[in-house]
Amino acid sequence: MKHLRRTLALLVAASLAVTACGGAPRETAATADGGGLTWAVETQPITFNPHLWAQNKARLLVWNQFDALLARGEDGSFKPWLATSWETSADGRTYTFHLRDGVRFHDGETFDAAAVKANLDQLRAPGYNPAVASIQLGSFDRAEVVSPTELRIRLKRPDALFLDFLASPYGGQVSPKSLKTAKNLKAGGPDLVGTGPFILDRYVQGQEVHYRRNPAYAWAPSTARHQGPAHLAEITYRFLPEAAVRVGALTSGQAQVIEGVPATEVDLVKKDPGLAYQTALNSGSAFTYYFNTGHPPFDDVRVRRAFREAVDLDAVLASVYRGQATRAWSVVGRTSPFYDATLEHTYGGDPAKANALLDQAGWTGRDAQGFRTKDGRRLTVRSVSAAPFVRERREILAQAVQAQVKQNAGIDFQIKIVDQGSAQQAWDRDEYEVFENSRGDTDAGAALSLILAKQGPINRTRFSDASIDTWLARASATSDTKARAALYARIQRAVVTEHATAFPIYVPADQIAASRSVEGLGFDPVSGTPRSAYDVRIAP
Repeated sequence: MKHLRRTLALLVAASLAVTACGGAPRETAATADGGGLTWAVETQPITFNPHLWAQNKARLLVWNQFDALLARGEDGSFKPWLATSWETSADGRTYTFHLRDGVRFHDGETFDAAAVKANLDQLRAPGYNPAVASIQLGSFDRAEVVSPTELRIRLKRPDALFLDFLASPYGGQVSPKSLKTAKNLKAGGPDLVGTGPFILDRYVQGQEVHYRRNPAYAWAPSTARHQGPAHLAEITYRFLPEAAVRVGALTSGQAQVIEGVPATEVDLVKKDPGLAYQTALNSGSAFTYYFNTGHPPFDDVRVRRAFREAVDLDAVLASVYRGQATRAWSVVGRTSPFYDATLEHTYGGDPAKANALLDQAGWTGRDAQGFRTKDGRRLTVRSVSAAPFVRERREILAQAVQAQVKQNAGIDFQIKIVDQGSAQQAWDRDEYEVFENSRGDTDAGAALSLILAKQGPINRTRFSDASIDTWLARASATSDTKARAALYARIQRAVVTEHATAFPIYVPADQIAASRSVEGLGFDPVSGTPRSAYDVRIAP
């Protein structure tokens, strides 16, 4: 283990040397006032604008800089945050929020009802975030400023997803002044400010982001472990996408915390008496291969079923994740109250069935490489993924699936990982057969509406079913959890069992490893993602 540590230390030293050469000012490891912390993260955010948040791995950064109207309790219930209380009308279409007084944004602007209205209006601006505008704010009608501390929000119809939106990163409150003056609104950064416990004051693309404590912070939610300013005086998040480099940064003492502990390194971390390890499953939707049914070969349900049967997924996950991954059976995450456990062990892992289905579908020929053919065409399916969203060894996972479908059923599974613009172009041009996705929404209903509805902003299955659309609409129109669960169960069975438009792979999880001197780390009880650094401190 000592030899491994030395190797990892050399790797991380080389990586951090590159960071240092970038010319960014270096902060001290600790200060006299509360201390400083270095935290190595796997994924660099595409944006620091909470309204445009899209990467589950970036959630912990959002909550350093921004606050929302509502928080979530350990039981998933909604708790006051920037809103001290609220009332809902009998018909579920009007919410009246009472806001904290005395809250200020990092730029000195006052947080009030007009600021909340400005954030809501911004999210409805054409082209700003169409997905949120159509789903999370699909029922939103208007916001009315009653007084500086009272806001009335009117909906077109009852919407069970609305309060969840106000407690999500999308509901993070941004200074209206900075919404107008930020140099790059879409990217965010130091000049797009919130009210949070930390102030983002430096960002070096590809290297790190630095936060300093907001000394005026006095409005943490009741779910926090303390009140007042954050314990830490500063925190630096270093972007270290290589797993070995992150672990090396931790074991060599060049970082005190890392997230994204790879399965190959978990035992190393657990055996180190100076380190602590935590993990939690994420909420929302499972990491899933969604099949494009809009053109051959996945326009044939038999081919979709055959692809799933050709994969011994348990063996694949055991190989890639060393027993650290939780298999998914539904598109809904296992920790969601809407998860349908009846789908477990109902499909997959039967090569004989896969080959019989492909024979029935007419893919009976074989070419020189052993791939199945039909009418002179090879049975080829393409996956196109955007690099910023490829994490947790998903590229290795895809290669393992690729090998299985070739060996067991003669399917040519082609994998492409490209930049975000190229991926979007391929999706827009219908040049793919598999779309990989997982969503970190705390309410899985939001994820299902985005991906499965006929007009869903990221419905890349190109499949539509009137019943599914009806069930989605009914589920979002009621706050009755049992009724919603029953409707979402119908949807899961339709997608996974009846139409086989999806191949659930695994339930995403987050891992934290840290020096035992670091206290206050943990996971959000609803999302399962790491909490912000607000409650974190270094033990004396």
